Amino acid sequence: MPTLAIFVDVQNVYYTCRQAYQANFNYNQFWREATEGYDVSYAFAYAIGRSDEKQKQFQNILRAIGFEIKLKPYIQRSDGSAKGDWDVGITIDMMDYAQSVDKLILVSGDGDFAMLVDRIQNKYDKPVEVYGVPTLTSDSLIRSAKHFTAITPEFLL
Repeated sequence: MPTLAIFVDVQNVYYTCRQAYQANFNYNQFWREATEGYDVSYAFAYAIGRSDEKQKQFQNILRAIGFEIKLKPYIQRSDGSAKGDWDVGITIDMMDYAQSVDKLILVSGDGDFAMLVDRIQNKYDKPVEVYGVPTLTSDSLIRSAKHFTAITPEFLL
């Protein structure tokens, strides 16, 4: 069976689904569809570490599905803004794992990943499929992907 690695930008998918649909992403439905016909070698969900009970429950749900959770601390700046970007971490992991699987899936609409997707496909000859909310996914990321799957209502709770 071909192998697969999944990389989910949790904050991006949360906010784009909320903005576009006022709903939450259905990770179980995504897993069922994305992994059909594949052996999942790696599945990472990149999130911001908050210590509230709701976040802990959400992380436990993701673990039960099959994700390894990678947390970065939530940083509140003095001006009131927040920081918690996983772009570099996702990039490093995708480059590290690209050679050991047959296909990669990125769940994000962030256009900063377009260069990464191009690089993996050109350097390692591995397809990268991108899942994102169509109206909030960068056109450059959609063009870079071997296949783009739109997060539409069937992927929502």
